[in-house]
Amino acid sequence: MSVAAPTSASEEEQPTPPFAARTVVRRLRSHAFVAVAALAMAVYVTHGLWQQPYTNVIADNVGDQAFFEWVLSYGVHLLRDGGDPFFTTLMNTPLGVNLAANTSITVFAILFAPLTVLAGPQVTFVTILTLNLAGSAFAWYLFLNRWLTHNRVSAAVAGLFCGFAPGFVSHANGHLNWTSGWIAPVVLWRLLKLREKGHWLRNGAILGVLLGGFFTIAAEGLFFTALAGGVFLIVWSLSRTTWPEARAALPTVLAALGVTAVVAGALLAYPLHMHFAGPQTFKGTGFNQRHYAEDLGSYFSFSERSLAATVGLGSDLAPNPTEATSFFGMPLMVLVIASLIMLWRRADPGRRVTLRAVTVVGVAFLLLSLGPRLNFMGDETDIPLPYALIQSWPLFDSALPLRFALVLVGVIGIVLALTADTLLDRTVVPHPAHTAFATAFAFALIPIFPLPLVYRERAPEPAFIANGTWEQYVPDGGTLSALPFAINVAADGQRWQAYTMARGGRQFLIPDGYFLGPDLDGAEGKGRIGAVPRRTDWLFLRAALYGHITQVSNADRAYARADLQYWDIDALFLPPTITGPTGPLYRAALEIVATDLLGEPERVDDVLVWRIRPGTDPVDR
Repeated sequence: MSVAAPTSASEEEQPTPPFAARTVVRRLRSHAFVAVAALAMAVYVTHGLWQQPYTNVIADNVGDQAFFEWVLSYGVHLLRDGGDPFFTTLMNTPLGVNLAANTSITVFAILFAPLTVLAGPQVTFVTILTLNLAGSAFAWYLFLNRWLTHNRVSAAVAGLFCGFAPGFVSHANGHLNWTSGWIAPVVLWRLLKLREKGHWLRNGAILGVLLGGFFTIAAEGLFFTALAGGVFLIVWSLSRTTWPEARAALPTVLAALGVTAVVAGALLAYPLHMHFAGPQTFKGTGFNQRHYAEDLGSYFSFSERSLAATVGLGSDLAPNPTEATSFFGMPLMVLVIASLIMLWRRADPGRRVTLRAVTVVGVAFLLLSLGPRLNFMGDETDIPLPYALIQSWPLFDSALPLRFALVLVGVIGIVLALTADTLLDRTVVPHPAHTAFATAFAFALIPIFPLPLVYRERAPEPAFIANGTWEQYVPDGGTLSALPFAINVAADGQRWQAYTMARGGRQFLIPDGYFLGPDLDGAEGKGRIGAVPRRTDWLFLRAALYGHITQVSNADRAYARADLQYWDIDALFLPPTITGPTGPLYRAALEIVATDLLGEPERVDDVLVWRIRPGTDPVDR
């Protein structure tokens, strides 16, 4: 049996035109039902943000939401004022930020720019997040329905699982890149289309264009998809049963892949150059790969944002709430193993090849997700794992191992689709085990039903920014910063800049920011989160995060003088409230430290402003 199974009886039987028309209507009605169900689920998961998109924020990842709002606003800036989509000096002045080495979601930023202008990046963020979740479920449904199953109900159940699996709901805590799970089925669909004879040029070009666009949305996810697709095709092709079919298709596939390489290479030449060799690039990642590795026990545990958690069965084995990438639960893992055994016994030789290839992909990516050393139930062991051999390879050195577990969502979705297809097949004589499997489906899937994202309020945009009063304090192209300087745990200053970009007009630069960059100023180094900190950064951040009031010394003032000159700052301001990673930060302590260091501020609108006038020394008191 080929990997490309017929999808419906209507396609095989070639019905008469009237019947065909009714079949098309039924198919479209089914598609519409699944699309509406997926969208309803996505709105349910994100409804806390929809209630108040301008003031509510994802509680477990304030920084990433601020970063993506900034990138969405930068798309408006690109369309209005021009610029480089993959590098900017608006942030982290004077060095700038290599956006190609970050998740710049350029395609999203450009496509949704009209919405960003109309409603602001806050609304655009939650819109894309919602559509990503719904689109992932619907895309997997269409893929499974087209290539694998005969019953649309089977594809719908598996598609909804793929779109709202615990790992992707976890990444909905701020990640517009990783919630783009629809990329995988779209790429796999086009990959399978490459073997169509006579269409190698068209199919290769389409895949090349898709890869060029998807790179800017989720480069890491695209890498995982390509890797998984490659492993599957190699295992499937080398089987004795399917080798003749694979050999016959090989010339067409290679020709199409050549076209894909040319088209994608042309589109990605500059982004890839910037990613690997551009200014402010870096090696590796700013995260510890041993820390961000999957715990073997998490595969059999339940997420803290699942229905099981409401009765006390949630687990905290993930490094943080955004990286709970597996958490399928014991019932589902047992169901998958039992389903593979059942499917294998019933399968013809061709289907067995497909099952073998899918299983190899699942096992391989499970092992990769465990990282360089085995972790079990919260403890790291001394047992080395395969990832230790490849963690320094290009691309693998920039990946977080636990994210490889997201590939298993697709693997499990395929197994669920095939199992449901077998159970719903009316041409098969019912077996006593069918009832047990149907019960197991409910027992396995109900506990991992997602809970809505946790949200809370964040600091509203100050009138000083919203009303444009800031323009009186900063010349065109000047530098302005909120206190504390923007970083992942205090990203308000980055948000204020984002909102001015979305509105158009004059812009200001900011020092620092939340991004990934090198750990050495102006030189390629290992990756780190944010800019290399200067002494004045820490002076303000310590006051905001911990309420620590430093007794400012002349040495502090000397360092501040040099730092302010380095950033070429025109003005600093302190908003009424400051958003932190878990709640408001210590504004009063920050005001005391800033006043001691910079002198008495001006009260303007709803903020305190310190002018840093050219030719004067604001810290020489």
